[in-house]
Amino acid sequence: MDLGTAVWAKRKALADGLAAQDSVKRTRCSTAAAENSSSNNSNGIRIFGRCAPQFRAPTLLPNGMPSSVSLDDFKGRYLVILFYPSAFTSASCLEITGFNDSLEQFNALDCSVVVCSTDSEYAHYHWQRKERSEGGVGRLWLPMLSDRTRSISRSYNVLCEETGLAFRGLFVVDKLQRLRVSRVNPLLADRPVDEALRLVVELRTADGEDLV
Repeated sequence: MDLGTAVWAKRKALADGLAAQDSVKRTRCSTAAAENSSSNNSNGIRIFGRCAPQFRAPTLLPNGMPSSVSLDDFKGRYLVILFYPSAFTSASCLEITGFNDSLEQFNALDCSVVVCSTDSEYAHYHWQRKERSEGGVGRLWLPMLSDRTRSISRSYNVLCEETGLAFRGLFVVDKLQRLRVSRVNPLLADRPVDEALRLVVELRTADGEDLV
């Protein structure tokens, strides 16, 4: 075996080992998320009325520029917060682009949508630089929050402490910044956009809001 072949084989073995470790971590995280969901009702949905945990985080804005976004920036609007484990995964790509493509429907309900993971804002930037056909998300029109300190994921109780990844969590905050809906899913379980829209409509109805 020549030197070049040996180096390639060593790198491949290292990559395979890291992929196997990542698979184990994701399996453990999925199990923990399933146990967490089992404490909710039959749909995994919990209804609250307390103040939503405050946050401020580095964010990739829809214009592609880095900034900082806080919960207070959405005061006076409903807000859907979508947590996902990591960028560059097919499940997260399909889910996020689905919400992005439905933003007009959320806006018609006076509702904003943000997505959040423990990836850096630079990872989010490079993920948007890749087209959907290449495994990226392409240009997005919703803010992507970077929870590098894990503080947001921890405060919303979606952090898998063992891996540092966030579970797939969906939260709805009302105009008074009260946490009204919480749902946590296993890592591979998607969250239909139609269901999120339905939850916002139901909250608006309960709050006496006029529907468009």
